[in-house]
Amino acid sequence: MIPALEASALSIAVRGKSLIRDITLSIGPGETVALVGANGAGKSTLLRALSGELAASAGSVRLRGRDPKSYAPRALALQRAVLSQSVTVAFPFTVAEIVRMGAGERSGPAVEELIDAALAELELDGFRERIIGTLSGGEQQRVHFARVLVQAACGEMAHGPGIMLLDEPTASLDLRHQLDLVAATRRRASRGVTVIAILHDLNLAALFAGRVIVLAGGRIAADGAPERTITNALLGEAFGVADAVGRIPEAGAPFVLPHHARRA
Repeated sequence: MIPALEASALSIAVRGKSLIRDITLSIGPGETVALVGANGAGKSTLLRALSGELAASAGSVRLRGRDPKSYAPRALALQRAVLSQSVTVAFPFTVAEIVRMGAGERSGPAVEELIDAALAELELDGFRERIIGTLSGGEQQRVHFARVLVQAACGEMAHGPGIMLLDEPTASLDLRHQLDLVAATRRRASRGVTVIAILHDLNLAALFAGRVIVLAGGRIAADGAPERTITNALLGEAFGVADAVGRIPEAGAPFVLPHHARRA
């Protein structure tokens, strides 16, 4: 089986500064992967390189067996959908218009069904005609995630399950909507969609991902199941913290890791 994404001895430097160095990995169809690491570890750079947005300084990236640059832009958009860390909308588009952008130039009843389904799944039905700039940060995040779901679904209709690349998708979300996002990604992964997400919340990473890749100093420090990668030794190396796993702080602060959303 051809991997969904591969990197071989991948390095990226900008203006002489090395951002990621000698990264080799292979991610299969249907995997859920969390990229974690301290600020500046190279997570966003690696995600952008895997998406085909950044060219390698050395080494290579393969998206479904091909160099991302070999795809025409529209074809690449149908192979992988990207949620950037920060999305700025300069014009007063409605929520429905933003979500529809995920379909590109596609139209028709099938596309409208995908848009309706994404809005319903993320509980955005009541926001259809709202201007995106009038929403809270978390609501806007959900709108852009819905757009990515539509893009991925259009690609799935054309070529089968593709790839979703998410840069801090839960940063502005409350606990309930974080769980909703995790559930949405799991549903896609169950039918073969590959999901790779940058996450800062390690508890959420352990809940979300079957595989965690820990970056430190632009290199892979660990790669494996959460129980093997989220350890005191690795968190000391990657984040500079001690005795962080499985311990309640002396002050008695609660440890919160919700597993399911409560439904009315």
